[in-house]
Amino acid sequence: MIEVLPVRTSLLRASLSRPAAAALLAIAVAAAGLGPAAAPAAAATIPAGSGSYTDTRPAGASGPTTDTGAPVTPKLTAAARDKPVPTNDWWSSLAYQRYGDNPYSTPMYGHPLTYRAKASGLEVGYPTAPVITGDGRQYEYAHRADLTVGLSGLDSPDTKADAWSDWTVTPYWADGSRTFRATIGHGMPFVYAKGSGGDARVTTASAPTVFADDGNVLGITVAGHHYALFAPTGGDWNVSGSTITAGLGSKDYFSLAVLPSTDALATYRKYAFSFVTGSRVAWQTTGGTVRAVYTLTTEAKEGSERGTLQALYRHQWRNTTDPLTPYTYVSPRGTMKVRESASFTTSQKNNGVLPALPASGGVDRARLTGYLDEVAGAADPFSGASDTYWTGKALGRLAQLVPVADQIGRTATRDKLLGLMKGRLQEWFTAGGASGFSYDKDWKTLTGHPASYGSDTELNDHHFHYGYYVYAAAVIAQYDPAWAADSAWGAMAGHLVRDTANPSRTDAAYPFLRGFDVYAGHSWASGHQGFAAGNNQESSSESVNLSAALVLWGSATGDTSLRDLGSYLLTTESEAITQYWFDADQQVFPASFGHDTVGMVWGSGGAYSTWWTANPEEIHGINVLPVTGGSLHLAREKAAIRRNIAEMERENGGPAQEWRDLLWEFESLADPAAAKAKWDAGNTGYTPEQGESRAHTYHWLATLDSLGAPDTTVSGDLPTSAVFAKNGTRTYAAHNYGSTARTVTFSDGKTLSVPARSTATGTGAGGGPDPGEPGPSTGNTFRLASGGVLTTATNGPAGTDTLASADGVNRDGTPYRPTVYEIRKVDGKVAPGAATAFRLRVDAGRTVGLAPQVRVGYDLTGDGSFDRTETFRYFATDPVAGWEEYTQAVGVREAAGSLGDLRNGTVRLEIWNALGNGASQVQTGTDAAVLRIPYGE
Repeated sequence: MIEVLPVRTSLLRASLSRPAAAALLAIAVAAAGLGPAAAPAAAATIPAGSGSYTDTRPAGASGPTTDTGAPVTPKLTAAARDKPVPTNDWWSSLAYQRYGDNPYSTPMYGHPLTYRAKASGLEVGYPTAPVITGDGRQYEYAHRADLTVGLSGLDSPDTKADAWSDWTVTPYWADGSRTFRATIGHGMPFVYAKGSGGDARVTTASAPTVFADDGNVLGITVAGHHYALFAPTGGDWNVSGSTITAGLGSKDYFSLAVLPSTDALATYRKYAFSFVTGSRVAWQTTGGTVRAVYTLTTEAKEGSERGTLQALYRHQWRNTTDPLTPYTYVSPRGTMKVRESASFTTSQKNNGVLPALPASGGVDRARLTGYLDEVAGAADPFSGASDTYWTGKALGRLAQLVPVADQIGRTATRDKLLGLMKGRLQEWFTAGGASGFSYDKDWKTLTGHPASYGSDTELNDHHFHYGYYVYAAAVIAQYDPAWAADSAWGAMAGHLVRDTANPSRTDAAYPFLRGFDVYAGHSWASGHQGFAAGNNQESSSESVNLSAALVLWGSATGDTSLRDLGSYLLTTESEAITQYWFDADQQVFPASFGHDTVGMVWGSGGAYSTWWTANPEEIHGINVLPVTGGSLHLAREKAAIRRNIAEMERENGGPAQEWRDLLWEFESLADPAAAKAKWDAGNTGYTPEQGESRAHTYHWLATLDSLGAPDTTVSGDLPTSAVFAKNGTRTYAAHNYGSTARTVTFSDGKTLSVPARSTATGTGAGGGPDPGEPGPSTGNTFRLASGGVLTTATNGPAGTDTLASADGVNRDGTPYRPTVYEIRKVDGKVAPGAATAFRLRVDAGRTVGLAPQVRVGYDLTGDGSFDRTETFRYFATDPVAGWEEYTQAVGVREAAGSLGDLRNGTVRLEIWNALGNGASQVQTGTDAAVLRIPYGE
């Protein structure tokens, strides 16, 4: 096996050997050179305000290469040649040939479908069963071809990227006699094919079972997965063993779809010829809410239908009120739910960003001054920082201390830190020195030199590295707007923004949102995506660091559109991190995967690992650093934080040592008192993490101990605002970058007047209790509300939710794609002699043989571990349209664990179809959608 060089090794120490985690993620590849690129032209310096960059790399530096070091240029058709290619995407291997013997692609994970290009066309798979590898440290839904779609006789020497949009791509094949294109995308159950020179051809991995045959429409089952093939009207599919063909006549199109069940064929048939031609997201931040609209554009190849079907990821369907169908898919990100429309809208509370935590009485100013002097008085605050990543880390460390020094009146220290940051940024922002940036016209990217961790040769990690530079520039802009002007040094900061998070789709110099995958909801780190497991991202928190930097830079420079882009990126990725890195709802990771968090997310799944070490502290900490005013969003899922820390300590054999400061700060977002106690007991004799300092760690922990953890249930109508809560008192904070005073309004009705260019705070009643203190008394009777909520409200709207099909398998006793309802922070004492009770209305319509089943779980302390579960016997529904009543009277099938008093606890009801092959419905929002628990006040 050939070792794969790490995509992301940002924290690698010189003393460490090859990344221990590579063994978990080892993927066999064969390597060969692609030949030399054209010789570079003479270097030129391009001015940018007071700064500059070059159009040629420094002597000895390299641009994108194959794995053997041969230069490589984008693999694009003539139609796409002048477009900036969005590297660091889910499909980047189509355009970036990392391995010389593979001119097609590595596996690409669109979800629910997976793909791999080869000479005869496009492999298509639908992985539904996870595999646990690496001694239980990784889960994968790996690509495995169910079928290959192409043309008869197609034998292309390569595959190129022909067109792309926000989350779709069209690869292209040509062999001299035939041409073939296939449009694919995230959330798309269809493959839309166009070809010339041959019949439509589908080759299956094994002989298919035909379940429907209606001329130009064929339904087949392969490897347990159901597909529909659609030829033009008048065509006819011919099945011969594992080869299926259809003549196209005078047409050049056909399509296929993966079906959630065979009975979905009629619905999917409606959209077989509504070909997707593009995808686009539009976002808006108003009144403390981030709203995004995801739209597919279509072309009617036959008839007039212009609609389509889209499968929404968990982070999307949790945040939409748009109607969804009963259809669902399996994916590495949990259940995907299908919408019958060309668009959908998500809405989330804006996750605010502060330049620093606000002033509080809990900070000892003399002690903080001493810690600040340690940093400001260092002989070389940039010691050892020469490349783009480590320079960025050093800039980030200083940037966090500037507003802290200003807050306590240490203006001389503040200005010294600002001077250090300006000096180093200006060195990097000026061409011709030992460090600087060069522009690559082929890949349309800006690369810093000295580079690190493949940021030059693999186009890795630009968002990780440059986020620190933009953040530092934003802090400088807060105190020296003239420095940040485009005519001064702001122009170079703008180039870093355009390279990593360009909001423009028409900019000829840089691609739109290079690394951020708007549909997946997060960024990708690898520039070439050259792995069997797809693309990957390790440090989600460094990706968020860039988004937070955009909020601050946009605010400080008056660019509200850029500020709002940062809010959209941060809020969206926050939800993705919550679900896919931390599995906060415990609905994403496979039950057989024995971890509560992952260090890395892959296209195929996730891994409890990092690129450079198997140390649990760093596996957990890599998705925390750097801790900034942009980290407050993590406090939204406090139970997940406590679960995360508990797992780290179990795996570590005790509390953190090496990265104790980062993990203290992380814990403080859920339990400030506990984190501060750990600081008090262990702040001597430790070495701060390279991006941290004692000054920042102390200020962070002491402030949150005084004000309480962030209260993310409340948002402000200014993106640079946040709320904290302790003992029933909320502290409201906001920073106003504007030149006039303004009033910030919070979602709970509180208003705060904030002077120009200042931070202000105010207090008010509200907010949850501190961890460990009694939670709210919520009663013992709850209604099921659509959206996965148990509520004590009695006036909610009536509705219905869909229960997914059991897919013809007996699921008795084992939740399968359950519909989940939950309430948190519940207090109560066990009521002697009482028992769990529920009253639900369910309906299977006219479907025969369905049987919903209920499980109720009690997490007594809200730590994410359910101490008591009760699984009730299933209820056999009748095939007559109309509601039927399902209650606890069916009896308990199985119970595990013991009841005890609820203290900030969680109660969960899961309902699923234990039998049958079809979806059913459950009523919500009425007195016939009720759970009663055996607790009193």
